[in-house]
Amino acid sequence: MMSTKLRYGAFCGPHHALNENPTLCLQRDLELAQHLEYLGFDELWYGEHHSAGWELIASPEVMIAAAAERTTRIKLGSAVSSVPYHHPLMLAERFSQLDHMTRGRVMLGMGPGSLASDAKMMGIEVSKQRDMMDEAIDVIVRLMRGETVTAKTDWFTLDNARIQMTPYSRPSIDMIAASTISPTGARASGRNGIGMLSFGATSSGAFDALAANWGICEDIARDHGKTVDRANWRLVAPMHIAETREQARAEVKHGIEGWADYLRNVAALPIVPGGGDVIDALLDSSMAVIGTPDDAVAQIERLTAQSGGFGTLILFAHNWADWPQTKRSYEMFARYVMPKVDTLPDNRAISEDECRTARPELAGQIGAAIQARIQRHVDEKGAKNIAPQLIDALPEKQS
Repeated sequence: MMSTKLRYGAFCGPHHALNENPTLCLQRDLELAQHLEYLGFDELWYGEHHSAGWELIASPEVMIAAAAERTTRIKLGSAVSSVPYHHPLMLAERFSQLDHMTRGRVMLGMGPGSLASDAKMMGIEVSKQRDMMDEAIDVIVRLMRGETVTAKTDWFTLDNARIQMTPYSRPSIDMIAASTISPTGARASGRNGIGMLSFGATSSGAFDALAANWGICEDIARDHGKTVDRANWRLVAPMHIAETREQARAEVKHGIEGWADYLRNVAALPIVPGGGDVIDALLDSSMAVIGTPDDAVAQIERLTAQSGGFGTLILFAHNWADWPQTKRSYEMFARYVMPKVDTLPDNRAISEDECRTARPELAGQIGAAIQARIQRHVDEKGAKNIAPQLIDALPEKQS
């Protein structure tokens, strides 16, 4: 298990089917922040998308601001801000403002943009998105650390540029680069000494690349005189938890087929295994947990062994089940998975075991103490008003 206490969060793309009211869906995504905070989760990430119908959030910043007003402790981030779609100074300025508004609870996740259809509408060549991401991240990190930056690329210019307000968080806000299978995100993280968020960490290609990508991140960090920490590495994994595997399977039938169709045929993301029953495909590939808290613990152990250790498990907010059942899944995770994964000594279990072992001796001592008090009263006042069974239990009556 983990050598340090694991942290927990959720990634809210979001993924909402077309048959739902989008206004209510967005409200539910804000309610998710409140629910997760109540359960003790550490962070929530909102995505940015502009097409394809399911992923409704165009501005993670707007969601973060609204969620921050509904919560007090949980950290809130963008996963990710699609940096090729924004001038770097404007993105840095907005997140610096949010850092003050949230009193240091904001996190900036950066990536190239996951939907090619978004880039197409803006005339951005998909082949250039990752180069644009690298160029943007390299200056955004410097801006967020309070530097004055001059830079010129073929799509943005910075002329003696700086953010107006130094971030509330010092030396800067939490920042991460998105990673899947390719080394792009790992190289950006290492080059800038920031965290990494591995999407689809349980899908076959990304799972196989976990350790390699972290190794790349560390190597590139050394090359640039930077350091990176596994505590700032986040892995995204889809789970739905219920009392039994059969119940979990029944609950996710509400929306899992539509979700898989969206990712396979609309978003065209290589996440969901193809062919056959969706649930069977996810389980057979070990990509998802659709089962019990013990199944969730086993998946975390699997990710830990494969990666070599990471800092935060991020649950994929997939909406496979209806909303009440989805909230219940998060609750069961918090109640039964988090405590079992935590490797700190469980003093409750130690205490229970010690008391169980010592019970015969302690029970005898308690009985003797009670009998001594009864005997003292009888010696002083006689047996009047004392229940007969208590008198019969006295040692002199048993001799």
